[in-house]
Amino acid sequence: MKNMTQIAGGRDDFQLVRHLTLHGSQAEIGRALTEEARRLGWAPRPLDPAVNRARRTWFERHWPQHHARMDGAAAALGLDPDQDDLALDGLSYAPAGSGCSALWCPPSASTDGHGRVGRNYDFFTATISEIMGQAPRPGELPMAARPYVITTVPDTGLASTVITMNELDGCMDGVNEAGLVVMLLIADIVTAAPPQNPLPQVGLNSVQLPRFVVDTCENVEQAKQALLGAKQYDHGAPLHYLVADAHGGAFVWERGTDGKEHIIEFGDAPLCVTNHLLHLNPDPMNLPPDTEASLQTFGRLRSLYERSKGATMSPDDLRKSLAEVGPDRDMPFRTIWSTVFDTADRTLSTRFYLGDGPDGARYSDELVFTARPGTPA
Repeated sequence: MKNMTQIAGGRDDFQLVRHLTLHGSQAEIGRALTEEARRLGWAPRPLDPAVNRARRTWFERHWPQHHARMDGAAAALGLDPDQDDLALDGLSYAPAGSGCSALWCPPSASTDGHGRVGRNYDFFTATISEIMGQAPRPGELPMAARPYVITTVPDTGLASTVITMNELDGCMDGVNEAGLVVMLLIADIVTAAPPQNPLPQVGLNSVQLPRFVVDTCENVEQAKQALLGAKQYDHGAPLHYLVADAHGGAFVWERGTDGKEHIIEFGDAPLCVTNHLLHLNPDPMNLPPDTEASLQTFGRLRSLYERSKGATMSPDDLRKSLAEVGPDRDMPFRTIWSTVFDTADRTLSTRFYLGDGPDGARYSDELVFTARPGTPA
């Protein structure tokens, strides 16, 4: 069963946001996602047959939900799912990448005992042509103009709700019915570069990783093991990931420039994340000064840390902390959406950017979505 509704914005606003709800088998969900991606202009990409065979084998062993959805993609395209020449995933309709700030507030630091994560998804308001130094093409929309909220309720496996800017079978952040939350952020804003030759490889790409976690894990310990056992790759803009669960656990997953994997934890305390490698800068109060290239990553983290240290925070307090570290009006990007995830209620509450007004950025009303089937938001 498929249902799609427009939930925020319109043709005259910066964003027009849709909520896509899918019930059925993983293959049926994959078919519906592929049909929507094709409507947006996606087509499967040619790929080296040896790489493609290895990709399918990896998914079958480690991420069977995605493997089944690729079978659904093949059905939508009228293709043999075992063909080797075309990649049947990566349902992308714009390039990826972001700035962003996030703050985990554990149950012990919450006014009602609910663990929550707040996040700003910061991104450019320009088209890809403009970002590449060219004039926009006729009718070209800004890269972040058409995000989706996607709720999937499979016959078997974990139900979830995710937000994605540009890839229908990946996500930028999400929550599943077990209360596990995951979100991505640029890991090193100073050295991040545009993607180079972004062909699919074996394993998880940057925006598949959060989807992999919400599909396969129920708590942070499972997520650690899944990520340690996973094969990952990026295309020039390494990301790191904040993962939290309904039991009060949280960690940041990141890889160093040498490829070594790092799990950063602060115990039963708030955990702040912006856009620098935490394993190289573990002390929030001993960070380098910001430069023009760092886009205030160190200042944003210090601000979040100072506001949360020793505090008991309500959802409104979390919102105010995020608002304090939002981009200035003279910056080339905006907070495209701002979300508070409640791990106990399995919900995400978000506001979408609609454009600039005389008094600042305009946002949609707060929209609440659940990851638990049959439970009203």
